[in-house]
Amino acid sequence: MPALNFLSAVAMAEQIRGKGLSPVELLEAHLAQIERLNPELNAFVEVNVEGARRQARAAEAAAMRREFAGPLHGIPISIKSSIAVGGMRCESGTRLRAGYVAPRDAPLVARLRSAGAIILGLTNTPELLMAWETDNVLYGRTNNPWDRLRTPGGSSGGEAAAIASGCSAGGVGSDGGGSIRVPAHFTGICGLKPTPGRIPATGHFPPSAGPFSLLGVVGPMARTVADLSLLFEAMQGPDDGDSLAAPVPLRLPAAEDVQKLRIGYFEDDGRTPVTAETRAAVRSAAEALRRAGFQVEGFRPEGLDLARDLWWKFFGVAGGMLLADLTNGRETDLSPILQQFIRWVSAEPPHTGQTLLDAWIQRDVVRTRILAQMSEHPILLCPVAAIPAFRHGERSWTIDGKTVEYLDAWSYTEWFNLLGMPALAVPVGQSGEGLPIGVQIVARPWEDESTLAVAAVLAAQCGEWRRPPIA
Repeated sequence: MPALNFLSAVAMAEQIRGKGLSPVELLEAHLAQIERLNPELNAFVEVNVEGARRQARAAEAAAMRREFAGPLHGIPISIKSSIAVGGMRCESGTRLRAGYVAPRDAPLVARLRSAGAIILGLTNTPELLMAWETDNVLYGRTNNPWDRLRTPGGSSGGEAAAIASGCSAGGVGSDGGGSIRVPAHFTGICGLKPTPGRIPATGHFPPSAGPFSLLGVVGPMARTVADLSLLFEAMQGPDDGDSLAAPVPLRLPAAEDVQKLRIGYFEDDGRTPVTAETRAAVRSAAEALRRAGFQVEGFRPEGLDLARDLWWKFFGVAGGMLLADLTNGRETDLSPILQQFIRWVSAEPPHTGQTLLDAWIQRDVVRTRILAQMSEHPILLCPVAAIPAFRHGERSWTIDGKTVEYLDAWSYTEWFNLLGMPALAVPVGQSGEGLPIGVQIVARPWEDESTLAVAAVLAAQCGEWRRPPIA
């Protein structure tokens, strides 16, 4: 397999501009990798071979004329199949949308094309994105490139598997409760959950609307922090179709300003235990940032338990209500994972106007309190999840003699969806079984660039991506 599959996207772009690498050659290497590995991984649900080849030939011809569309010129990327790519299926892993073809690109896809990216294809998701394991009755199960008996996570599991295995140079996922960060953590890549509205969620299905708009975002996934920044810069900016969009300009902080950011870290939340290797990863990341000159202190905000409970009232209870019109009466068409989610939701009463209003007010109150606490520590460092990648179908784990249930293992990401904070997963360690372990870097709302800047320093200290065994 050509080593160029595992160049960073930044290096690919530099070589294309320097005529050391052809966009056609680069694309063919990725198509060959997909042909070789996708039967084992099931990361892609659709590959636009001829369309991608046309894009690559056009990119090569333009490069020969020294005409470059943008910073992603000639870079082959993938898109989660819940995001509209014109002329391709946007099914979100469900039979209820089988065969649906998006009539036009989502704004973020159009922005990536304008920056020169080549769209390879679409990646697998759990049905309607409601799980942390990627499996559905429409396309089947996606496997982790580190261990095919384990999941790459969900709901952006196909995207993470494609990027980690060198089938894609980077791409786009979505995240309502860890769906970018958990797959990044499970596969040893990087992923950014931006502030809601920073990258337009227009063209995503299910739509980020109503109370769900507080949680659900789209964001970049890549093997390196520098690549993540490249994608973020191409996609960010307001769009009228996103109800939370705001005209926040791109603000790349100077190195001396980054160094002034005080970092608070915690190894666990006092409620859901994490594995010993996860603790060690957070500790080593804190030490690395301290060596790099940051002021790093032990700090855990108060109110995280309430934030997690409120997250479920929006993601679980309200999310279940939003999906009911689509799924009611079609239960036999649903995957077991989605049926399980519906059973969990059905165990609780649906929202009334009063309960939803109460939850929304409580959310704003706890968000205000945690933001006030973060005035002294504007960056948080903590685990991404309680465990590394789990075996397909597992639903509980024993850590420190305590049973950790499926819905609790990802509470470390869920808080920050509820709070509307940007949060980035970056790999720093590994488990005793050799599985990747990431840590999470979190900033205050609209300070997405700070997470990228701190993550870049951490990656320089700890190293970044490692090639998985399947590659």
